[in-house]
Parts: sequence; C-alpha cells; structure tokens
Amino acid sequence: MSNVCPLDYRYGREDMKAVFSEESRIHYQMQVEAALARAHASLGTIPQEAADEITRVASLDVVSVDRIKEIEKETRHDLMAMVKAMTEQCEGDAGKYVHLGATSNDIVDTATALQMKAALEIVMDDVDDMIMVLAKIAKRERDTLEIGRTHAQFAIPITFGFKIAGYIAEMLRHRERIIEAMPRICAGKMAGAVGTGAALGKNFFEIQKRVMRDLELTYEPAATQVVGRDRYTECICIMANIATSLERYGTEIRNLQRSEIGEAAEFFDVKKQVGSSTMAQKRNPMNSENVCGLARVIRGFVTPTFESQVLWHERDLSNSSTERFTLTHVFILLDEILKKMTWVFDGLEVRRDRMLQNIESSKGLVMAEPLMMKLTEKGIGRQDAHEIIRSSAMVAEDEDRHLRDVLLERQDLKGILTEQEIIDTMDAANYVGGAREIVDKMVEAAEETVGRKVE
Repeated sequence: MSNVCPLDYRYGREDMKAVFSEESRIHYQMQVEAALARAHASLGTIPQEAADEITRVASLDVVSVDRIKEIEKETRHDLMAMVKAMTEQCEGDAGKYVHLGATSNDIVDTATALQMKAALEIVMDDVDDMIMVLAKIAKRERDTLEIGRTHAQFAIPITFGFKIAGYIAEMLRHRERIIEAMPRICAGKMAGAVGTGAALGKNFFEIQKRVMRDLELTYEPAATQVVGRDRYTECICIMANIATSLERYGTEIRNLQRSEIGEAAEFFDVKKQVGSSTMAQKRNPMNSENVCGLARVIRGFVTPTFESQVLWHERDLSNSSTERFTLTHVFILLDEILKKMTWVFDGLEVRRDRMLQNIESSKGLVMAEPLMMKLTEKGIGRQDAHEIIRSSAMVAEDEDRHLRDVLLERQDLKGILTEQEIIDTMDAANYVGGAREIVDKMVEAAEETVGRKVE
C-alpha cells in the first residue's frame, strides 16, 4: 500500500511519531486499564491477584495488535476489541474484572492525556534546545551592528544580538505557557458513561483519584462522558502559538537572505547542496521556508479543535475522527519545525560586514533620531529640532548626499553643533540604547531557566 500522508514518508521525527503510533496508543490504553484494576484492588473491590494479572497482560508482548484488529472486525469497536483481547490472555477469572465500571472514554481520554504528556515533554526539550542556541547567537553577536527596520524600511541601529534576544524572551514565554498549562492539558477521567461515576459505585471518587495518581495525571472534576475539550483547545493553541513564532523567525531569516539585503543566510553545503535544478547559483533558505509552510498547517488545526469542543449533550462522536488528525499532526509537525529552526539558527551565517554596509548605505539618514535628540540637548525645542533634521534629510535624499554634509552647511546650526559632535552623534555604535544590556539579561535568563550554560 502506498503512503499518502507526508508524515509517513517526509515529515516527523521517530521519537514524536512513536508517541502517537497505533502501538503506543494501545499501550497507553492498556496501562490505564491496569491502573483501574490496581485502584479497584487497593479498595478491595476486586482481588489483588486479579489486578496483578491484568497488569501483567497490559503489554504488547502479551496482547498483540493483530489480535485486537481481528476482534475489531467483529465488534467494530476498537476499545472493546482491546478489552476482549486482554480478557482472553488473563489466567483464572481475572479477565472478568477488566474494564470494570469504566466507559470507553475513561480509557481513551486518559490514555490521550498520557500521550500528550509524553509529547509535551519532547516539545519542552525542543524549546530548551532552541533557547540555548538563540542565547549562543545573542551572546556572540551582542555588539554586531545592524539596521533596525520598520515598515520594511531602515529605522535606527540595533545589534543582531538584540534581535535574537527578543526571540529568547518569546521562547521563554512559550516555555512558561507549557509548564503552566500541563496540569490542565494532561488530565484524564474515570467517571463512567456520563461523568457521574455511577458504575464505579461508592468508591467512584477514590478510584478516580487513585488511577490518576498512579498514572501521574490530573483528572476532570466534573466530566461528561469525556474530558472537557477546552483542555485540548488550550494545548493546540499553545502549539500553534509556538509554531507562529517559528514562522516569524523563519520569515526574518528569509528576508535577511534576500539578495538586496544579504545580512544573514542559512548554512549551505557548497560542495554538494543544490539550490535549484536550473539556476545553479541559487542558495535558497529552504529550511526557513519549510518551517513557515508547516507552521501554517499547524494553525490550520486550530479551527477544528475549537469546533470539537461543541458536543451534543453529554457527548457525541463528532470529535473523535477530528482528534485523530489534530493532536497527532500538530505535535509531530511542531517537533519537526522546532528542530529544523534550531538547526537553521545553529548554522546561521551572520554577515557582519554586510550589516555595516547597509547602515552606511543610508548616508547618515538612519541617524536622524539621535541628531534630533542632540539638538534638544542644546536647548532647541523638540518640534523645531525634528523639522531641522527632517528638512535636512529630505535634501540629503533628494540630492543623494550624506546627511552629515547637509547639516554642516546649515547656517542656523553654526555654533550649536560642531563638526565633531555631528560625527560622534552619527556613529551607529553610539546609538543602540540598552540593546547590549538587554542581550546580557536575556542570555542570563536563558541559562537560569534552562539550567545550562551558553557554549
């Protein structure tokens, strides 16, 4: 059979794919069944020997996926097929206690919570790796002058390290979001058909607590037949938020690699790599472009996730098919682009000379603001100072001259600004404000939060 989904043959790392594989799903579901049996036994509802036996068979080494699928052809119910397959393998009468008091989504949703927990731990590792790579660049490029741009036009000087420091701050916020939301996201339930726990009897509340404590999950305190899907929505929105940040970084790299800007570029293996099948000179930002495209796919799953919150009464099945796509694809693709963007940054070519050339190409126009501020220091009103510099900048641009030369010719500035003051004020290195200190603070924050030192 041919592979259709690109996750099967093109995208996704094996560690994350393994979390959402069919085998993994069944494994987690059987672990929930085992935890339920242990909770029952701890309260005397079933014999301890039965719980031990159910725990023993809750393994893919004992219950095969093939047997489950064989039973599912008859039952047309995947969870019940697993329950029957477990029951078959139990020795003695332990099989009659499998799934006691539970409904399918007690098992399915709790297993999904285990999957999301494992997946979020991988994402956290990915985020930490990216933060540290960004911190390395920010520290290295702390003093590297670059022109800041607003509206895609030259603004005033920054440092490249300062630009990257902003990315560190953003990724640290994402890290905080994941940690803060994990207890809400990773919640299971063991509350029966409509959430009342009736089939679990008088021990309902304690069984639910013990199952979730066993599995190291939180639980839905007032469930329907399912865990509240607002939890899934929060998860997917956080993942989409991270993906959007990655698209922002990828877009910046793509723009900086434009031929007419040329300030940074993705690593390119000049010995072997091919940029174009026909334009042999091309060195395309392929990975950054790929990140941008996949980020859009991730965001595309936000809408169906929101819509899956809206279930009829205590539950219908409209969310089930949707979630088979949303959760798996979002986590696998986010892991993919986090690793890819980290690779891009780790091998990023920073063209410091070109950054200086671009600043100098403005012929001093990008230093209009510091000149205006210098005039205010000399006692000229802010609005008057703005007009002096604005009118001088227009002349310099129209006549293709350096702003410095235009200012030196102005008679109204004689005795106010000396030539050396103009030169010093127009030195870009003297006008980056607190950029360097911001870099230092963000690198320190990265090291303290992640618990690693910048290489």
